Amino acid sequence: MFDVRIHVDMDVCESHGQCVFAAPEVFSFDDDDRLRYEAEPAAGLREDVVRAAGACPVRAIALVGEAG
Repeated sequence: MFDVRIHVDMDVCESHGQCVFAAPEVFSFDDDDRLRYEAEPAAGLREDVVRAAGACPVRAIALVGEAG
């Protein structure tokens, strides 16, 4: 795990799914099309997580902490 935590503001999220495309190991939709995500992803997924946060068109994804 790298020293960062993911926070998604679900009041802002519009379920565009760009995060799912960028980091499918971390982000997904459940059966009701609600976003699910791993708040503390593995270190090897760092690049994908950063890409996912940047891909969000409404900037609902925040990376909190040190990304080292």
